[in-house]
Amino acid sequence: MEKTVEKHLEHLIKRYPALSPCQLQITDAFAMLCGCVQNGGTLFVCGNGGSAADAEHIVGELLKGFMKKRPLSAADQAALVAAAGPDEGGYLATKLQIGLRAMALTSHVGLATAVINDLGGDLVYAQQLNALAKPGDVLWAISTSGNARNVRLACHVARLREVRILGMTGATGGTLAGLADVCIRVPATQTFEIQEYHLPVYHALCAMIESQLFRDGI
Repeated sequence: MEKTVEKHLEHLIKRYPALSPCQLQITDAFAMLCGCVQNGGTLFVCGNGGSAADAEHIVGELLKGFMKKRPLSAADQAALVAAAGPDEGGYLATKLQIGLRAMALTSHVGLATAVINDLGGDLVYAQQLNALAKPGDVLWAISTSGNARNVRLACHVARLREVRILGMTGATGGTLAGLADVCIRVPATQTFEIQEYHLPVYHALCAMIESQLFRDGI
């Protein structure tokens, strides 16, 4: 692990000492997520309620610059200017940022309502994974109890599609802990307290990934 990556983890533990027992799992999660992205895979994220909002938040940090600017490569910038001209091409070349392949399975309202109506409300995430996931991808599954049925069903499809699973739960872990390749079980049992720990954990993971993949960024 690069020193800049280690600093993000150290900073997390310094601010939230109670997360110290989760340090190894966070390190393993970082390795899993980085490996997926570096090999051209996609990170699929899901959860319910506040965890659905967390899924959207995570993807927002990955699809554009989080703590670094992530400028396009010189080749891409030149190609945009050549294709679209100095005005619009130049605008795109200087404004666009490199994004990481990530998708929140919570976002597709039209599909979600169709699945709920036609198949079953607990199959929204499983159906999307069944259609989109490929070997080498990662499912980032968030459930404060670890027992959300729709998240669990998505995990079963992930196994079918040879997709690795990162779980984020509360202290008990629930059934998700047994399904995940890596499970970060934060030290809380009340839903709102679990969510309060989840946010700094996933911010740290996003920062660690970005530091590893964009070492020359600002």
